Amino acid sequence: MTRPAHVVAVDLGGTTIKAARYGAHGIAEESLRIPTPTRKGPDTVVAAVVQAATALVRPDVRSVGLCAPGLIDTDAGIIRFAANLGLRDTPLAAAVADAVRLPVTLEHDVRAACLAERQLGLGADVNDLLVVVLGTGLAAGIVSGGRLIRGASGTAGEFGHIPVHANGELCACGQRGCAEAYAAASALVRRYRRTGSSADTAADITARLDTDPDAARVWAEATDALGRALVTSTVLLDHQRIVLAGGMAAAGDLLTTPVRRSLQHGLAWRTAPAVEISPLGADAGLLGAALHALTATDTTPAQAGARRDGPR
Repeated sequence: MTRPAHVVAVDLGGTTIKAARYGAHGIAEESLRIPTPTRKGPDTVVAAVVQAATALVRPDVRSVGLCAPGLIDTDAGIIRFAANLGLRDTPLAAAVADAVRLPVTLEHDVRAACLAERQLGLGADVNDLLVVVLGTGLAAGIVSGGRLIRGASGTAGEFGHIPVHANGELCACGQRGCAEAYAAASALVRRYRRTGSSADTAADITARLDTDPDAARVWAEATDALGRALVTSTVLLDHQRIVLAGGMAAAGDLLTTPVRRSLQHGLAWRTAPAVEISPLGADAGLLGAALHALTATDTTPAQAGARRDGPR
Protein backbone atom coordinates (compact mmCIF):
# COMPACT_ATOMS: atom_id res chain seq x y z
CA MET A 1 0.00 0.00 0.00
CA THR A 2 1.21 3.53 -0.67
CA ARG A 3 -0.77 5.62 1.85
CA PRO A 4 -1.46 5.15 5.55
CA ALA A 5 -4.86 3.48 5.75
CA HIS A 6 -6.50 0.32 6.93
CA VAL A 7 -8.62 -1.45 4.33
CA VAL A 8 -10.24 -4.83 3.93
CA ALA A 9 -9.95 -6.68 0.62
CA VAL A 10 -12.01 -9.65 -0.57
CA ASP A 11 -11.20 -11.73 -3.66
CA LEU A 12 -14.21 -13.74 -4.83
CA GLY A 13 -12.94 -16.75 -6.75
CA GLY A 14 -14.63 -19.72 -8.35
CA THR A 15 -13.47 -22.12 -5.64
CA THR A 16 -12.24 -19.90 -2.77
CA ILE A 17 -13.09 -16.56 -1.22
CA LYS A 18 -9.92 -14.89 0.09
CA ALA A 19 -9.99 -11.88 2.39
CA ALA A 20 -7.46 -9.84 4.32
CA ARG A 21 -7.20 -6.68 6.38
CA TYR A 22 -4.23 -4.53 5.42
CA GLY A 23 -2.58 -2.05 7.76
CA ALA A 24 -0.88 1.25 7.12
CA HIS A 25 2.23 -0.33 5.59
CA GLY A 26 0.47 -2.82 3.38
CA ILE A 27 0.96 -5.74 5.74
CA ALA A 28 -1.86 -8.25 6.04
CA GLU A 29 -2.83 -8.09 9.72
CA GLU A 30 -5.45 -10.83 9.48
CA SER A 31 -6.72 -13.05 6.69
CA LEU A 32 -9.17 -15.82 6.01
CA ARG A 33 -10.08 -18.33 3.33
CA ILE A 34 -13.48 -19.95 2.86
CA PRO A 35 -14.85 -22.17 0.08
CA THR A 36 -17.04 -20.40 -2.46
CA PRO A 37 -20.53 -21.93 -2.03
CA THR A 38 -21.40 -21.83 -5.74
CA ARG A 39 -23.56 -24.95 -5.57
CA LYS A 40 -25.85 -23.31 -3.02
CA GLY A 41 -26.90 -20.51 -5.34
CA PRO A 42 -26.07 -16.84 -5.96
CA ASP A 43 -27.62 -15.51 -2.74
CA THR A 44 -25.38 -17.79 -0.70
CA VAL A 45 -22.31 -16.63 -2.64
CA VAL A 46 -23.13 -13.00 -1.93
CA ALA A 47 -23.78 -13.80 1.74
CA ALA A 48 -20.37 -15.51 1.96
CA VAL A 49 -18.61 -12.41 0.58
CA VAL A 50 -20.49 -10.22 3.06
CA GLN A 51 -19.52 -12.59 5.86
CA ALA A 52 -15.84 -12.52 4.88
CA ALA A 53 -15.73 -8.72 4.73
CA THR A 54 -17.65 -8.25 7.96
CA ALA A 55 -15.40 -10.66 9.84
CA LEU A 56 -12.34 -8.49 9.17
CA VAL A 57 -13.71 -4.96 9.56
CA ARG A 58 -12.45 -3.09 12.61
CA PRO A 59 -13.05 0.52 13.73
CA ASP A 60 -9.88 1.73 11.98
CA VAL A 61 -10.86 0.28 8.57
CA ARG A 62 -11.69 3.06 6.13
CA SER A 63 -13.01 1.11 3.12
CA VAL A 64 -13.48 -2.32 1.57
CA GLY A 65 -12.22 -3.45 -1.84
CA LEU A 66 -13.77 -6.38 -3.69
CA CYS A 67 -12.66 -8.17 -6.83
CA ALA A 68 -14.37 -10.89 -8.82
CA PRO A 69 -14.26 -12.57 -12.23
CA GLY A 70 -16.75 -12.04 -15.04
CA LEU A 71 -18.25 -8.92 -16.57
CA ILE A 72 -17.82 -6.22 -13.93
CA ASP A 73 -19.51 -2.82 -13.91
CA THR A 74 -16.99 -0.99 -11.76
CA ASP A 75 -18.91 2.29 -11.73
CA ALA A 76 -22.06 0.67 -10.36
CA GLY A 77 -20.33 -1.98 -8.24
CA ILE A 78 -22.29 -4.71 -10.02
CA ILE A 79 -21.28 -8.13 -11.35
CA ARG A 80 -23.14 -8.14 -14.64
CA PHE A 81 -22.35 -11.77 -15.40
CA ALA A 82 -20.08 -14.40 -13.86
CA ALA A 83 -20.92 -17.81 -15.27
CA ASN A 84 -18.79 -19.88 -12.91
CA LEU A 85 -20.34 -18.14 -9.90
CA GLY A 86 -23.93 -18.18 -11.13
CA LEU A 87 -24.16 -14.40 -10.72
CA ARG A 88 -26.00 -12.01 -13.02
CA ASP A 89 -26.68 -8.31 -12.38
CA THR A 90 -25.56 -8.76 -8.77
CA PRO A 91 -24.99 -5.51 -6.80
CA LEU A 92 -22.16 -6.97 -4.76
CA ALA A 93 -20.63 -3.67 -3.63
CA ALA A 94 -23.97 -2.43 -2.29
CA ALA A 95 -24.59 -5.70 -0.44
CA VAL A 96 -21.27 -5.42 1.35
CA ALA A 97 -21.67 -1.67 1.96
CA ASP A 98 -25.05 -2.24 3.60
CA ALA A 99 -23.41 -4.66 6.03
CA VAL A 100 -20.19 -2.83 6.87
CA ARG A 101 -21.39 0.79 6.54
CA LEU A 102 -18.23 1.79 4.70
CA PRO A 103 -17.34 2.80 1.14
CA VAL A 104 -16.91 -0.30 -1.04
CA THR A 105 -15.27 -0.69 -4.45
CA LEU A 106 -15.56 -3.55 -6.94
CA GLU A 107 -12.98 -4.37 -9.61
CA HIS A 108 -12.40 -7.23 -12.04
CA ASP A 109 -10.06 -9.71 -10.38
CA VAL A 110 -7.48 -9.72 -13.15
CA ARG A 111 -7.46 -5.94 -13.49
CA ALA A 112 -6.98 -5.84 -9.72
CA ALA A 113 -3.99 -8.18 -10.08
CA CYS A 114 -2.64 -5.94 -12.84
CA LEU A 115 -3.03 -2.90 -10.63
CA ALA A 116 -1.05 -4.63 -7.88
CA GLU A 117 1.64 -5.64 -10.34
CA ARG A 118 1.80 -2.09 -11.64
CA GLN A 119 2.31 -0.58 -8.20
CA LEU A 120 3.98 -3.32 -6.17
CA GLY A 121 5.46 -5.83 -8.59
CA LEU A 122 7.30 -6.12 -11.89
CA GLY A 123 5.27 -3.41 -13.60
CA ALA A 124 6.38 -0.54 -11.42
CA ASP A 125 8.97 0.68 -13.94
CA VAL A 126 7.11 0.11 -17.23
CA ASN A 127 4.23 1.90 -18.96
CA ASP A 128 3.23 -0.91 -21.33
CA LEU A 129 2.49 -4.08 -19.41
CA LEU A 130 0.51 -7.28 -19.83
CA VAL A 131 -0.36 -9.38 -16.78
CA VAL A 132 -1.80 -12.79 -17.67
CA VAL A 133 -3.44 -14.72 -14.85
CA LEU A 134 -3.41 -18.47 -15.46
CA GLY A 135 -6.03 -20.15 -13.36
CA THR A 136 -9.26 -22.01 -14.03
CA GLY A 137 -9.49 -19.72 -17.05
CA LEU A 138 -7.17 -17.19 -18.70
CA ALA A 139 -7.52 -13.43 -18.53
CA ALA A 140 -5.23 -10.45 -18.75
CA GLY A 141 -4.78 -6.99 -17.33
CA ILE A 142 -3.43 -4.42 -19.78
CA VAL A 143 -1.51 -1.24 -19.06
CA SER A 144 -0.91 0.89 -22.16
CA GLY A 145 0.84 4.23 -21.98
CA GLY A 146 0.68 4.01 -18.20
CA ARG A 147 -3.10 3.58 -18.07
CA LEU A 148 -5.06 0.51 -17.01
CA ILE A 149 -7.27 -0.41 -19.98
CA ARG A 150 -10.90 -1.42 -19.46
CA GLY A 151 -12.25 -1.06 -23.01
CA ALA A 152 -15.50 0.34 -24.40
CA SER A 153 -17.69 -2.17 -22.56
CA GLY A 154 -15.35 -2.91 -19.66
CA THR A 155 -14.38 -6.32 -21.04
CA ALA A 156 -10.84 -5.65 -22.26
CA GLY A 157 -8.46 -8.44 -21.34
CA GLU A 158 -10.41 -11.54 -22.40
CA PHE A 159 -7.05 -13.01 -23.31
CA GLY A 160 -8.22 -16.61 -23.01
CA HIS A 161 -10.46 -16.23 -26.03
CA ILE A 162 -7.75 -15.26 -28.46
CA PRO A 163 -7.98 -18.00 -31.14
CA VAL A 164 -4.77 -19.99 -31.49
CA HIS A 165 -5.87 -23.05 -33.50
CA ALA A 166 -8.38 -22.94 -36.35
CA ASN A 167 -11.10 -25.54 -35.74
CA GLY A 168 -9.35 -26.57 -32.56
CA GLU A 169 -10.66 -27.60 -29.14
CA LEU A 170 -14.16 -26.45 -28.25
CA CYS A 171 -14.03 -23.68 -25.63
CA ALA A 172 -16.71 -23.06 -23.01
CA CYS A 173 -17.45 -19.76 -24.77
CA GLY A 174 -18.69 -21.67 -27.84
CA GLN A 175 -15.73 -20.76 -30.02
CA ARG A 176 -13.13 -23.28 -31.18
CA GLY A 177 -9.39 -23.01 -30.75
CA CYS A 178 -9.26 -20.50 -27.88
CA ALA A 179 -6.05 -20.25 -25.88
CA GLU A 180 -8.07 -21.03 -22.75
CA ALA A 181 -9.12 -24.39 -24.18
CA TYR A 182 -5.45 -25.45 -24.06
CA ALA A 183 -3.56 -23.33 -21.56
CA ALA A 184 -5.94 -22.81 -18.61
CA ALA A 185 -5.39 -25.08 -15.62
CA SER A 186 -8.81 -26.69 -16.04
CA ALA A 187 -8.13 -27.40 -19.72
CA LEU A 188 -4.73 -28.86 -18.94
CA VAL A 189 -6.23 -31.30 -16.42
CA ARG A 190 -9.13 -32.17 -18.73
CA ARG A 191 -6.85 -32.87 -21.71
CA TYR A 192 -4.47 -34.94 -19.59
CA ARG A 193 -7.30 -37.05 -18.20
CA ARG A 194 -8.27 -37.96 -21.76
CA THR A 195 -5.09 -40.02 -21.93
CA GLY A 196 -6.47 -42.29 -19.22
CA SER A 197 -4.30 -40.88 -16.45
CA SER A 198 -5.54 -39.16 -13.33
CA ALA A 199 -4.68 -35.63 -12.15
CA ASP A 200 -6.45 -33.05 -10.04
CA THR A 201 -4.29 -29.98 -10.64
CA ALA A 202 -1.83 -28.52 -13.11
CA ALA A 203 0.88 -29.10 -10.50
CA ASP A 204 0.15 -32.85 -10.65
CA ILE A 205 0.95 -32.73 -14.35
CA THR A 206 4.10 -30.61 -14.17
CA ALA A 207 5.46 -32.99 -11.53
CA ARG A 208 5.35 -35.77 -14.16
CA LEU A 209 6.93 -33.96 -17.10
CA ASP A 210 10.18 -35.96 -16.92
CA THR A 211 8.52 -39.35 -16.57
CA ASP A 212 5.18 -39.22 -18.40
CA PRO A 213 5.12 -38.52 -22.18
CA ASP A 214 1.41 -37.66 -22.05
CA ALA A 215 2.02 -35.06 -19.36
CA ALA A 216 4.90 -33.62 -21.39
CA ARG A 217 2.74 -33.46 -24.53
CA VAL A 218 -0.25 -31.66 -23.02
CA TRP A 219 2.08 -29.27 -21.22
CA ALA A 220 3.93 -28.51 -24.46
CA GLU A 221 0.60 -27.88 -26.22
CA ALA A 222 -0.53 -25.62 -23.39
CA THR A 223 2.63 -23.51 -23.34
CA ASP A 224 2.64 -23.27 -27.13
CA ALA A 225 -0.98 -22.06 -27.10
CA LEU A 226 -0.11 -19.47 -24.48
CA GLY A 227 2.85 -18.29 -26.53
CA ARG A 228 0.69 -18.01 -29.67
CA ALA A 229 -1.84 -15.87 -27.83
CA LEU A 230 0.97 -13.67 -26.53
CA VAL A 231 2.15 -13.16 -30.12
CA THR A 232 -1.25 -11.71 -31.07
CA SER A 233 -1.35 -9.50 -28.01
CA THR A 234 2.22 -8.28 -28.50
CA VAL A 235 1.71 -7.43 -32.17
CA LEU A 236 -1.37 -5.38 -31.29
CA LEU A 237 -0.16 -3.61 -28.14
CA ASP A 238 3.65 -3.78 -28.15
CA HIS A 239 4.14 -4.77 -24.52
CA GLN A 240 7.37 -3.82 -22.83
CA ARG A 241 6.97 -6.64 -20.29
CA ILE A 242 4.69 -9.64 -19.86
CA VAL A 243 4.06 -10.99 -16.37
CA LEU A 244 2.53 -14.42 -15.75
CA ALA A 245 0.55 -14.83 -12.54
CA GLY A 246 -1.96 -17.23 -11.01
CA GLY A 247 -1.63 -20.80 -9.81
CA MET A 248 0.10 -22.17 -12.91
CA ALA A 249 2.82 -19.54 -12.62
CA ALA A 250 4.21 -21.57 -9.72
CA ALA A 251 5.75 -23.81 -12.40
CA GLY A 252 8.43 -21.15 -12.88
CA ASP A 253 11.00 -21.99 -15.56
CA LEU A 254 8.95 -24.98 -16.69
CA LEU A 255 6.41 -22.41 -17.85
CA THR A 256 8.49 -19.43 -18.92
CA THR A 257 11.10 -21.31 -20.98
CA PRO A 258 8.69 -22.88 -23.53
CA VAL A 259 6.41 -19.82 -23.52
CA ARG A 260 9.31 -17.52 -24.37
CA ARG A 261 10.33 -19.91 -27.14
CA SER A 262 6.81 -19.99 -28.62
CA LEU A 263 6.47 -16.22 -28.37
CA GLN A 264 9.78 -15.51 -30.06
CA HIS A 265 9.02 -18.06 -32.78
CA GLY A 266 5.91 -16.08 -33.68
CA LEU A 267 7.79 -12.77 -33.74
CA ALA A 268 10.49 -13.58 -36.25
CA TRP A 269 10.80 -9.94 -37.33
CA ARG A 270 11.26 -8.41 -33.86
CA THR A 271 12.55 -9.17 -30.38
CA ALA A 272 9.95 -10.54 -27.98
CA PRO A 273 9.16 -8.65 -24.79
CA ALA A 274 10.43 -10.04 -21.51
CA VAL A 275 8.26 -12.76 -19.94
CA GLU A 276 8.52 -13.03 -16.16
CA ILE A 277 6.76 -14.70 -13.23
CA SER A 278 4.89 -12.38 -10.86
CA PRO A 279 6.53 -12.02 -7.44
CA LEU A 280 3.13 -11.33 -5.84
CA GLY A 281 1.94 -14.93 -5.88
CA ALA A 282 -1.67 -15.99 -5.58
CA ASP A 283 -2.65 -12.88 -3.60
CA ALA A 284 -2.11 -10.38 -6.43
CA GLY A 285 -5.85 -9.93 -6.91
CA LEU A 286 -6.35 -9.41 -3.19
CA LEU A 287 -3.60 -6.78 -3.09
CA GLY A 288 -5.14 -5.05 -6.10
CA ALA A 289 -8.55 -4.99 -4.45
CA ALA A 290 -6.94 -3.36 -1.40
CA LEU A 291 -5.25 -0.75 -3.58
CA HIS A 292 -8.54 -0.06 -5.32
CA ALA A 293 -10.24 0.37 -1.95
CA LEU A 294 -7.89 3.28 -1.28
CA THR A 295 -9.68 5.19 -4.07
CA ALA A 296 -13.02 4.94 -2.23
CA THR A 297 -14.38 8.34 -1.33
CA ASP A 298 -15.64 9.14 2.15
CA THR A 299 -19.28 8.95 1.06
CA THR A 300 -22.14 7.31 2.85
CA PRO A 301 -22.27 3.53 2.45
CA ALA A 302 -25.36 3.80 0.25
CA GLN A 303 -23.30 5.79 -2.27
CA ALA A 304 -20.21 3.62 -2.01
CA GLY A 305 -20.03 2.15 -5.49
CA ALA A 306 -16.76 1.70 -7.33
CA ARG A 307 -14.99 4.55 -9.08
CA ARG A 308 -13.51 4.20 -12.53
CA ASP A 309 -10.25 6.02 -11.87
CA GLY A 310 -8.13 3.56 -9.91
CA PRO A 311 -4.68 4.51 -8.64
CA ARG A 312 -1.87 4.45 -11.14
